Amino acid sequence: MIVKPSAPLEQLPSDLDCDRLPQHVAVIMDGNGRWAKERGLPRIMGHRRGVDTLKDLLRCCKDWGIGALTVYAFSTENWGRPMEEVQFLMTLFEQVLRRELAEMIAEKVRIRFVGNLTALPASLQREIARSMEDTQENKEVQFTVATNYGGRQEIVQACRAIAHKVKTGELEADAIDEALFERHLYTHELSSPDLLIRTSGEMRISNFLLWQMAYAEIYVTSIGWPDFDREAFHQALLDYQKRDRRFGKVR
Repeated sequence: MIVKPSAPLEQLPSDLDCDRLPQHVAVIMDGNGRWAKERGLPRIMGHRRGVDTLKDLLRCCKDWGIGALTVYAFSTENWGRPMEEVQFLMTLFEQVLRRELAEMIAEKVRIRFVGNLTALPASLQREIARSMEDTQENKEVQFTVATNYGGRQEIVQACRAIAHKVKTGELEADAIDEALFERHLYTHELSSPDLLIRTSGEMRISNFLLWQMAYAEIYVTSIGWPDFDREAFHQALLDYQKRDRRFGKVR
């Protein structure tokens, strides 16, 4: 899902320290509907514009040396939105995967989907499976899309999987620790996010990566997702590099 620029892309801005960039950025892409409403457009037009924003952010991560990007595309609670919007989103996900897969392969982007994928339309499940299989050897950027995802749901399924292993004798209860628990999460192949970006000004994490966000730096901007451009990302990274990450300790 890489956007082709009309001109060569800028390299890492000179005021960013390449040694202090986050290696894993997570994003709550909020504000598509409000962006459209402010312009007198249907909500779905905000989602369409949001796809372009995501493509450019993925390209930016690749160019600036940020190895992992995880985005919140559709939550377990989003099924409560108007059915027309939900159906549009499912179709949009499928169309984008078909359209962008060849370029993701060429750009060496690995795409993974996390969440309860079995509840998605069958045709979308097939496109997801194909995209993950065809990019599984790529290592340039680890691109994770949380779809029908909820942080509480993820923790519950991990608990169930561990409890089953204890019940069957495969695992001793005393062997359960944080590292083992993390191996049962959807995101077990990834490090925890260093930076969480939320657009559109809401001051909450909305059931996203609850375990993984324990020590993430949080950056909230009032900019709606469709307008979150390269400069807005630059500002988020600048703010991140001013933080003193102590992980509960004292220097």
